[in-house]
Amino acid sequence: MTLKPPPLRNDCFALPAGVNWTPVDAALALLRDRLHAVTEVEQVALGAALGRVLAEDVVAQRSNPPLPNSAVDGYGFAGGLPEGEHVIPLAQGRAAAGLAFEGVVPAGEAIRILTGASLPKGVDTVILEEDVTTDGQSIACRGPLRQGANARKAGEDVAAGEVILAAGRRLTPADLALISATGGAELPVRKPLRVGVLSTGDELVEAGQTARPGQIFDANRPMLLGLVERMGHHALDLGRVIDDRATLRGRLDEASQKVDVIVTSGGASAGDEDHMSALLREAGAMQEWRIAIKPGRPLALGVWSGVPVFGLPGNPVAALVCTLIFARPAMEQLAGAGWRAPQGFLVPAGFEKRKKPGRREYLRARVRDGRVEVFKSEGSGRISGLSWAEGLVELGDGAAEIAPGDPVMFYPYASFGF
Repeated sequence: MTLKPPPLRNDCFALPAGVNWTPVDAALALLRDRLHAVTEVEQVALGAALGRVLAEDVVAQRSNPPLPNSAVDGYGFAGGLPEGEHVIPLAQGRAAAGLAFEGVVPAGEAIRILTGASLPKGVDTVILEEDVTTDGQSIACRGPLRQGANARKAGEDVAAGEVILAAGRRLTPADLALISATGGAELPVRKPLRVGVLSTGDELVEAGQTARPGQIFDANRPMLLGLVERMGHHALDLGRVIDDRATLRGRLDEASQKVDVIVTSGGASAGDEDHMSALLREAGAMQEWRIAIKPGRPLALGVWSGVPVFGLPGNPVAALVCTLIFARPAMEQLAGAGWRAPQGFLVPAGFEKRKKPGRREYLRARVRDGRVEVFKSEGSGRISGLSWAEGLVELGDGAAEIAPGDPVMFYPYASFGF
């Protein structure tokens, strides 16, 4: 009897038949097409909405500005002024922000008006106070001045009923100002994505413990927990698991009841102690994507009890790059924010490099004096380069010869959300 594996079940990550090395763009497209929002919706007050993802479009409850108002301190009247000198009598009273003038300004007269004040009836034009002399009874000024000068129309910024923010937007402080100005008070937002972070391996010890020969400190978990939080999700520390399959199975079972996605590092290849891959295969939903990327390549993707699992490489440099390039946009999709590609910039190279074809490469980099420089070593074990860098340089899939001054694509860390 020939032993055959079971068919894949519940596997949103399965690659098309015949795929061996997966180009970066193809891997990203597969993730974008197969993942969808999993977070629930709740109503929150405006003051608690910063950083949350909108579940629905936000519609302006009233116009901004709600009424025509003055853009400057000056004097308001009806109509423009032709060229030449003019003396205009002043009406009694004044208009100030929050203290509207209740009467009507007679034709041919002007009224004192301050910035932000609603235009009184009979006023559609404002002249700057710097362009006027006055004796308290009249103003003297020179034309020409067009009708409507220095006056804001009602709704010229936003009209009532207009969609001001689209569903899927992660709310910024500026967004809160816009919502508040247009009458918003409560918002439908998605609950934060709950991301569990787990480290595996007998060789790992916690910070502060004593490392025996052959052991290393767990660098990935603090990094990944920080990344998750900075990206706007809720990070849950799932701790560290030794290389024991039963223990790991129990930890995954427990985690799947309280998180929306699991991110692991280590144990995701095909070695004897790589129990993460083995367990996901046993569950019938495991794919090891051999991605044409440096650093990185193997990325284990699977589903455990309905929860997506991202098995990152154990090397911290590769773990960071794979998180930024693959896990970050995937988690945004799961969080309801849609697929968010990072914003890159062409910057002159401050380095030289010859690159072979076949894999997309990401170099730790930072910008100094208008040029982008890269870390002195491409070694994926050089963790100090992650802290030294302020972003990544992306070199395409093909061959390349980079000389100083050549434009290269630089992605600042900020474009990845941290």
